[in-house]
Amino acid sequence: MSAARHLSHLLRGSWFRRLFAVRVASQLTDGVFQTALASYVIFSPEQQPSPSAIAETLAVVLLPFSVLGPFVGVFLDRWSRRQVLALANFARVGLVGVLAIGVAADLRGTGLFALILVSLSVNRFLLAGLSASLPHVVSAEDLVTANAVTPTAGTMAFLAGLALGTGSRFAWPALGIDADVGVLALASLLYGVAGLLALRIPRELLGPDFAPDRPAVREAVRHVARGLMDGLRHLAERRPAAYGLAAIGAHRFFYGVSTVALILLYRNYFHDPSESDAAFADLSVAILVSGLGFFAAAFLTPVVTDRIPQRSWIVILLVCAAVTQLFPAALYTRPALLVAAFFLGLASQGIKICVDTLVQVHVDDAFRGRIFSLYDVIFNVAFVAAAAVAAAVLPPDGRSYAVLGVLAVGYLLTALGYARITRGDRIVRDGTPPATG
Repeated sequence: MSAARHLSHLLRGSWFRRLFAVRVASQLTDGVFQTALASYVIFSPEQQPSPSAIAETLAVVLLPFSVLGPFVGVFLDRWSRRQVLALANFARVGLVGVLAIGVAADLRGTGLFALILVSLSVNRFLLAGLSASLPHVVSAEDLVTANAVTPTAGTMAFLAGLALGTGSRFAWPALGIDADVGVLALASLLYGVAGLLALRIPRELLGPDFAPDRPAVREAVRHVARGLMDGLRHLAERRPAAYGLAAIGAHRFFYGVSTVALILLYRNYFHDPSESDAAFADLSVAILVSGLGFFAAAFLTPVVTDRIPQRSWIVILLVCAAVTQLFPAALYTRPALLVAAFFLGLASQGIKICVDTLVQVHVDDAFRGRIFSLYDVIFNVAFVAAAAVAAAVLPPDGRSYAVLGVLAVGYLLTALGYARITRGDRIVRDGTPPATG
């Protein structure tokens, strides 16, 4: 089946459309929410971030997810995923509202990060739940296109949310409301809309599937380590999924270093410390251009993987990312960085679409929540580790030819390693495992 027919078939499914709407609404609101966070925490006139300051911020916000992640998997494999999607969004209505009150009171330090942490922690349930739910609303042969359409549309919605949040910052002061407080209030309202959209899906439709041998939630929480070991043993038996997670973990590390460098370049290299609004606007343009790369990946990946195996496309994208680090990124001009941002966005989303499909196809549903939670942990730990390394090796303005060279070599080694270890795996191009017996 062609990619166009896949897409047409997906959009005819009413339950797919409803789950799709929840993702788009939730991630659009995430973009609005994170606009306020970036403006208040990093790009305020009082702040001039260093590599170590960015690393510390990422560690505070993301590392606790590594502890929360395994528990998310336990609950997603037992609770109604529809309820998780609805309640996660409703919880954020109140949490973001409280954060808006804190920002209005000029809250800083531990109290601020605690509120941010709780707000973002709820998001772990939502994103892992969306991914684990997708196989319940599409057929196996449609998973590649579904994984191209849904996460990429979510990313585009996130970018639209960034644009909405950035634009609304100019409107709120005219109403006598602080810009960041107004953006947070808007995000709180939109999370409520996303929660209502989730309630349109039948409670039991999204799983998890019934497994009679699965222990009760209370017992599972007491034995999280054992549950993780069960999940890891299951993953070890599903080599395509395990190798895909390893590849995307490496990519996330290199991408994290590039992200920290990009923030520093726009904040401290292209702009003076007093030009925080201009720096924020320029960085927003770079993020939007990267989003166009994500959008391109959504169209290219189903077409390409109709013709070559997913493993080959992952290798090509890793090599593309390596080349991009050397040219045009090393020119260190604004147009060159925009081109680099586009191709890194293309590589990032193309790899993720393929890995999402490998995990969904090769992991049994009874383990899928735990594996996607581990997937989330890999994302966070790799990114925070990258920020820590960036703090040690990047200068305050983010400009380093040596770092670009190391990133390029790292991407190439990852491509070679992944190509080598997956050489014997036979995977049908649409992501479906080959028949056996």
